[in-house]
Amino acid sequence: MAVGMSSPRPAHSTAPRAAGEEPDASAAGPDGLGAGIGPDATGIDPDDLPDGLVVADASGHVVCFNAAAARITATPAAEAIGRPLDVALPLEDLKGKRWWPLTDPYGGLATRNGQPERNLLLPGGREVLVSARYVREHPTGPVRRVVVCLRGTEARRRTERSHAELIATVAHELRSPLTSVKGFTATLLAKWERFTDDQKRLMLETVDADAGRVTRLIAELLDISRIDSGRLELRRQPVDIPAAVARHIQALITGGQAAERFLVRTRGPLPDLWADPDKVDQVLGNLLENAVRHGEGTVTIEIAPAPAQGADDETGTAVTVSDEGPGIPEESMSRVFTRFWRGSKRGGTGLGLYIVKGIVEAHGGTITVDRGPGGGAEFRFILPVSMPAYLV
Repeated sequence: MAVGMSSPRPAHSTAPRAAGEEPDASAAGPDGLGAGIGPDATGIDPDDLPDGLVVADASGHVVCFNAAAARITATPAAEAIGRPLDVALPLEDLKGKRWWPLTDPYGGLATRNGQPERNLLLPGGREVLVSARYVREHPTGPVRRVVVCLRGTEARRRTERSHAELIATVAHELRSPLTSVKGFTATLLAKWERFTDDQKRLMLETVDADAGRVTRLIAELLDISRIDSGRLELRRQPVDIPAAVARHIQALITGGQAAERFLVRTRGPLPDLWADPDKVDQVLGNLLENAVRHGEGTVTIEIAPAPAQGADDETGTAVTVSDEGPGIPEESMSRVFTRFWRGSKRGGTGLGLYIVKGIVEAHGGTITVDRGPGGGAEFRFILPVSMPAYLV
């Protein structure tokens, strides 16, 4: 009987076990697996499972303790097999209360079928994610087997750290423009008559620029949320890629860049492209601004037809943006499209390329990074034709 748990209910019959009936701990084989749950019965070795698996029989004794469970709990399988479940797997909740007496899988309500995943503590205070299933022969019958799944918390911790980094980045990026907006508006309201028209215009232009920065950051956060949840909506329309590139280059020239810095090469004829024009503008804008801000020399944009991912006969449009700057170190190329990656210390949230990759992939396309012919960074994305189904 498992210490700290109610006695398991007696079986309906004390006759010899029929085929398919649950074994007790004494029937476990030399590998610690009871008949019916070992690799010979299922074709799957419990040691091949990525998560920890602990199985207790109808008497509350452990009959299976796989390799992942041994690794997570730091308890050898040989020491756990045959012992009561709460002794082999001594768990406590985050308040320090012993877990098995609280849940009482064998003596509790007969309508229960398990425990959802939750954080529990192993001896020494190490956290582990635990879920359990109570196996019964019929809905309100006695528990014939308790199956426990164990997982480490590393993956969840990484997700939590990613969320914390996102919050910290957003707070940092919002603080500066909002402080500026608040300062200038408070000054204008308090001392409006003391400033000249030129001074007022300068303050209002600064407020407008900072408000635009906040708006862009919020748009980035919404894009990340939609990308992560698979809810990024695309409104496909015919898109003229060369015209879109020309618009972005003209905007950069208007903003002070030299026209000679940009070289556009178009190899045609290009296939008709159906995509979301706003999202394509977002991709082009990010790649061109990065090339101008972080790169050097001439920024070359090549537009050409290319095979698209998928069917062999599917075509697409490839856009390549390269510069002549220092480029991206080889060891960093695998992290370019991850959150918060920054190629330099020249500002930015480090979210732009993550969003670019999400947009391209939402279109069914691909994006890669490499070293360009001039030694700088080279980004290349391919968008499939993707004509709407109602036009096919």
